[in-house]
Amino acid sequence: MSAPPSPAGDASHVAALHVLNDEVVACRRCDRLVAWREQTAADKRAAFADEEYWGCGVPGFGDPAAAVVLVGLAPAAHGANRTGRMFTGDRSGDFLYAALHRCGFANQPTSTSVDDGLELRDAYITAAVRCAPPANKPTPDERDACRPYLERELALLRGARVAVALGAFAYVVLCTMAAIRPRPRFGHGVTVAVPAARTGSMGSISHIVCSFHPSQQNTFTGRLTAEMTDTVLRDARRLANLPLSH
Repeated sequence: MSAPPSPAGDASHVAALHVLNDEVVACRRCDRLVAWREQTAADKRAAFADEEYWGCGVPGFGDPAAAVVLVGLAPAAHGANRTGRMFTGDRSGDFLYAALHRCGFANQPTSTSVDDGLELRDAYITAAVRCAPPANKPTPDERDACRPYLERELALLRGARVAVALGAFAYVVLCTMAAIRPRPRFGHGVTVAVPAARTGSMGSISHIVCSFHPSQQNTFTGRLTAEMTDTVLRDARRLANLPLSH
């Protein structure tokens, strides 16, 4: 399988992103994750029995000239592991893309498949781990094996200024990459400046903004609301010097 396309941008770094994405798709570094993603793709969920699952590593998606990069935990077994696009085809994605549309980052509020016409503006979505993990819990070794992909991705997203950590797992990975010690406690809306001397593997990222993950566990219980998500995304726009959307 080849990686889903990204919108057009500067030819050289779009090409480099495609190379990276193809490597992610073909990656087989972690035996446990490869076995799980492929078994899930073979077994399928009854509601998707007639669909062909992606069943590979899931590449990043969005605007190569993005100023804001959203970093999740990992693909969902029957979401991105099925569709091949981050946060696509599950309830977490429904919640997140609706917010991205409200805040001016997406041309439509839904994300159902790689050919649904969705485009992101000034935003790019990726994850700390690129394969669906059992129980949604990657091991430390799996996390560390996948981190070089995120490091290369941030280096290629040369216009990115803000990383939105969707959950504590992504936040810890980003702070580790930025060598931020001690690490401020994770909390929704917490913003951490990345000192220029510590950017290291963070590309041009100057701030990390924290958000609770848009999982059903958070959105169905009211721990994360649409208003809370909009506030974080608008803070990210402001920090990235993007005009606020309507």
